[in-house]
Amino acid sequence: MTRRMTDASLRFNERRRREDEAPRLHERLPALATLRLEVEERRSGSVSTETKHVRLVVVDSAPALFVLPCGDSSCRDGGHDLTDGVLRSLAAGKTRFELEDGCLGNVGSSTCGRVLRVVGLATYH
Repeated sequence: MTRRMTDASLRFNERRRREDEAPRLHERLPALATLRLEVEERRSGSVSTETKHVRLVVVDSAPALFVLPCGDSSCRDGGHDLTDGVLRSLAAGKTRFELEDGCLGNVGSSTCGRVLRVVGLATYH
């Protein structure tokens, strides 16, 4: 097994452990019915989006944990923990919210700095 595969496996296992140990989203926010996260990522200093996708959260089974990996495959020890911002927005009953986070990982000897922008769309019971 290559070192890269081993590193990826370790990160995956750690993420899975954190998800398994986290409280469930429906327990933390019982009024939440649906959650859609529109995710865009770009290089620091760039105005154009490099990647864009939608994440539909299954509220009944999802962990109350919102940690997204960095989109740069060369980034080490990076990622985006949006948990506090997402939970704070949802607890406030917001139906739309925006969050932005810079990656603090490393690409070579430099800070990664990729920027993740998330637009959350929620409905409540």
